[in-house]
Amino acid sequence: MARTPLLQLSDISLTFGGDPVFFGLDLVVQPNDRVALVGRNGSGKSTLMKVMAGVVEADSGTRIISPGITTGYMEQDPDLGAYATLGDFAAADLEPGEEYKVAMVAEGLKFDAETTVATASGGEKRRAALARLLASGPDLMLLDEPTNHLDIQAIGWLESYLRDTRSAFVLISHDRAFLRALTRATLWIDRGQVRRRESGFDGFEEWREKIWAEEDEARHKLDRKIKAEARWAVEGISARRKRNQGRVRALAELRAERAAQIRRQGVAEMAFDPGPKSGRMVIDAKDISKSFGNTLICRDFSLRVLRRDRVALVGPNGVGKTTLLNLLTGRLAPDSGSVKLGTNLEIALFDQSRGGLVADASLWENLTGDPKLGVSGRADQVMVRGVPRHVVGYLKDFLFDEAQARAPVRSLSGGEKARLLLAKIMAQESNLLILDEPTNDLDVETLDLLQDLLGDYDGTVLLVSHDRDFIDRVATSTIALEGAGRVVAYPGGWTDYQMQRRSSDDPGPAQQGQRGAGPSGRDAPKSAEKPRVQLSFTERHRLAELPNEIARLEAEIGKLETLLCEPDLYTRSPVKFRKATEAVTERQRALAKAEQEWLDLAEKAES
Repeated sequence: MARTPLLQLSDISLTFGGDPVFFGLDLVVQPNDRVALVGRNGSGKSTLMKVMAGVVEADSGTRIISPGITTGYMEQDPDLGAYATLGDFAAADLEPGEEYKVAMVAEGLKFDAETTVATASGGEKRRAALARLLASGPDLMLLDEPTNHLDIQAIGWLESYLRDTRSAFVLISHDRAFLRALTRATLWIDRGQVRRRESGFDGFEEWREKIWAEEDEARHKLDRKIKAEARWAVEGISARRKRNQGRVRALAELRAERAAQIRRQGVAEMAFDPGPKSGRMVIDAKDISKSFGNTLICRDFSLRVLRRDRVALVGPNGVGKTTLLNLLTGRLAPDSGSVKLGTNLEIALFDQSRGGLVADASLWENLTGDPKLGVSGRADQVMVRGVPRHVVGYLKDFLFDEAQARAPVRSLSGGEKARLLLAKIMAQESNLLILDEPTNDLDVETLDLLQDLLGDYDGTVLLVSHDRDFIDRVATSTIALEGAGRVVAYPGGWTDYQMQRRSSDDPGPAQQGQRGAGPSGRDAPKSAEKPRVQLSFTERHRLAELPNEIARLEAEIGKLETLLCEPDLYTRSPVKFRKATEAVTERQRALAKAEQEWLDLAEKAES
């Protein structure tokens, strides 16, 4: 027996500013559907969801909701202006006496219903919008990026809630693990068309690549046919003009068909330039502690980060991940303990508040101006890792068109702001990347590219993220902030961290901190500590001299590498080329030896 659909869209067309967003779109949502709505940033996912919710009216076509069916829509930027508190907003759709439903949901989503709307952050407002939807329990839930601004624990709670719900839902999210766990069907929006696959997000990418390969093959065949017909038109039409007008018209139709095909949007041409190589030791934190009032962020935490480490920081919202990031990079002083930064560090920062962008300035000004965000950039070119590039050309690398270059940043979507900030930090040389929530709002394709770039990056990465799949793909070690000042280092990504916690009787390893990818054992019982060993006079002198020696070796290596980069050096002076190559190798060995000696003496001094 056929089921009555909850929602049906028929022959939907919608145009903004002359460009069609959808044309002839048909879509059905059935009871118990659990659907992933996926597509590139700017492809129209949120717009389609608004059409499904009845918030945006299509130019043509029909939207049918079955009688008695209730729908709920969680938008990305909810308007709470008519409400005093987040709780008032979240309970707006409930009957009197049902406010307890908001309290139950608020506990899982970790937001305070008593928070006033005037003082609430953007993330708190979004959690309130999600709580309003979940508390009302509609037959069909339309969820636009519900995991943004949720920590991993809250995402886990939401995943469990949606797994157990009887409601159907359509879900937009960049979180692969979330989509894989929940969805049974996939709607893919691509160049104004929506394709449905009766399977969840797992396997979507293979399906998409297969469709694109079939498109490319059909396009190739069409091009060959047009070429053959065009050759006939040139060589044979003059002798048979009247008899072959139908074939001429067919050629015109083939050309019109080819011209009407919409080109796929390319992938952003992103790249990191590691710049000068940092020292082998990047961060050496010893027994650091930090608190704000009665809130303890970390206690006696030690960590050593080496060049090319990828360190992920995880934990609930508000536990102090960004604070620990600031402690490790020297932007905030610990209450006790010490943090030593390695030599020759060039830091690039991607902050979760998008503080590197000025909302009222244009994309152009944000790239060419700054003086610490006073902006005023009027130049036509931006220096990209030491090479001048025209602003519009560089913006096109990140999928912005020329018309957007002069638009204010506040007009951009969340994903576009993230791409612009990536464009800004990728223009500079760096060897230490600090990425604080980089995955929010980025589409799956851009996340794929970012993961690949971080894998190839010849510098060091410190990462804060709630995206479990992203952490698994990028991190070589995971620092878990578990509350009450407890900070524990685990080798591997998120899945490795979870397995190690489950396999241990303790909530985590007995030792905190790490040396490279392993624990340092700094909080071993005092009775087990070795007697203090003082440095000799010679060792103290050597420890003081080593940073200058390391800096000298790095400078010499830099000059030799610049010389070897000359394209005609080998043909012009092969002897000079050979000596320079040998000198680089010799100094690299000396640098590695000096860095290791410094690490050994520094550890002995602090033991």
